[in-house]
Amino acid sequence: MQSLSHTDHEGKARMVDVSQKPDQERYAEAEGFIRLKPGTMDLIRENKIKKGDVIAVARIAGIQAAKKTAELIPLCHPLFLSHIEVWESLLEDGIKMTAGVRTVGKTGVEMEALFAVSTSLLTIYDMCKAVDKEMIMEKICLIKKQKIRSPEPL
Repeated sequence: MQSLSHTDHEGKARMVDVSQKPDQERYAEAEGFIRLKPGTMDLIRENKIKKGDVIAVARIAGIQAAKKTAELIPLCHPLFLSHIEVWESLLEDGIKMTAGVRTVGKTGVEMEALFAVSTSLLTIYDMCKAVDKEMIMEKICLIKKQKIRSPEPL
């Protein structure tokens, strides 16, 4: 079994030291799904949810969340995010939200992508809770994590 990098020799939580790692372009993508009643999906498509445009607000909430990840997940490194994109797929039984996050740095952006998706789904839940008491958020997962290339030395 691989040892955990977020614990010290005594098993105590710690932030990993990434200072010796090279800067690399990094990308991560995550997705999640919220199951909704057909009537709720109709209201979302017709922009008739009383709190406003569910999809637009969920996208913006996801972008904001990605930027705040290190503030709320204790052992995440604060990162400069060069690009965040959040998009949706409206399906018959719910909405799939996907987030892609990019940076150039010493550590990956998978937590930022996962946090963006989770917050997008929570936003949909909040905006629709008055009309749908049976919503289920599910299948939140990382679908892509990559180091794209190492920047050329100066």
